Amino acid sequence: MSIHVALVGAYILGLALPAAAQTTTTTTTTTYYVVQDVKTKKCTIIDQKPAATEYTVVGDEGTVYKTRVEAENVMKTVKVCTTE
Repeated sequence: MSIHVALVGAYILGLALPAAAQTTTTTTTTTYYVVQDVKTKKCTIIDQKPAATEYTVVGDEGTVYKTRVEAENVMKTVKVCTTE
């Protein structure tokens, strides 16, 4: 009977390990921010939250975009960004 318990435990562990490995790889996603250079007033997209005071985040302070395309589309509609 103890062999059956060990086999069932190994089977459950075999099913749980791939699920645990998959969740750890999906949590590392890249985020994008639309920022404006304070001096030039030009907007760019960066993949890290700006820590320096030379950039300000365009929009709400917590605005984060999941894809670069989404950030590009928002940047086209923001009026504070200059287009030259």
